[in-house]
Amino acid sequence: MTTRPNPMQTDRTAVMAVMGGVRAFEDTCRVEKPLRELVKIRVSQINGCAYCLNMHVDEARKAGEIDARLHLIAVWRDAPVFSARERAAFAWAEAVTMLGHGHVADDIYEAARAQFGDVELLHLTLVIAEINSWNRLMATFQVPPQIAGGA
Repeated sequence: MTTRPNPMQTDRTAVMAVMGGVRAFEDTCRVEKPLRELVKIRVSQINGCAYCLNMHVDEARKAGEIDARLHLIAVWRDAPVFSARERAAFAWAEAVTMLGHGHVADDIYEAARAQFGDVELLHLTLVIAEINSWNRLMATFQVPPQIAGGA
């Protein structure tokens, strides 16, 4: 495997110029932080981004999430531990992330809109767009996850 440069070390200023605005938006986002972290985990699982997956599992724990639920995100449809709001967010995140498989279906949109309303659904979509962008950046350059203790 060829070693690729870490984008944050290559030109942090450029990365943050592009990505920083959406990241700063989250400070005013109307979707609660614990749910945003769960969605970022699900999207990072789909995109195979180890760096972002590891980071957002840590962030979810800091936001009060428990390991039992974190272990079940990938199989959320079969795990009865998630609320209707969380399920709608996961379905929406999957549909938005996998647009190449077709447009977001009306039933997924209606379920998400029922849980979030127009403004929160827009905010959730911006969070999904942000993590998809980070996933593409970090996975493309194969940036390894930052493991506490150096494991």
